[in-house]
Amino acid sequence: MLLYRAYAKLILKVLNRQTRAMINPIENLNKLFDSRIRLGIMSALMVNADVSFNDLKELLTITDGNLASHLKALEENGIIKVQKGFIGRKTNTTYLATKTGEKAFRAHIEALEKMIRSTK
Repeated sequence: MLLYRAYAKLILKVLNRQTRAMINPIENLNKLFDSRIRLGIMSALMVNADVSFNDLKELLTITDGNLASHLKALEENGIIKVQKGFIGRKTNTTYLATKTGEKAFRAHIEALEKMIRSTK
């Protein structure tokens, strides 16, 4: 009887995980991409090999500090990579999505699409 209860508990635990994933549409969303700015950054990086700081700032129409804080969060989590260089005597900072970042962003977009489809 004790073995049966333990087995039943295990089955319920597995089923609860699967059911939660089906019932809770936001469970598969990545918290790193909650911000519209981070969505914009990643969208730009997914369709371009790399994008400069100034191009991102202009595209998203945000301040240097605001952009820098979002880029730092993405970099610290391994989502983007920073490349610093020079064009003539001016510094040039560009950003590119890492393989991990591309995979995470695609999964986030798929979760959004799945959530939208499930509400129709």
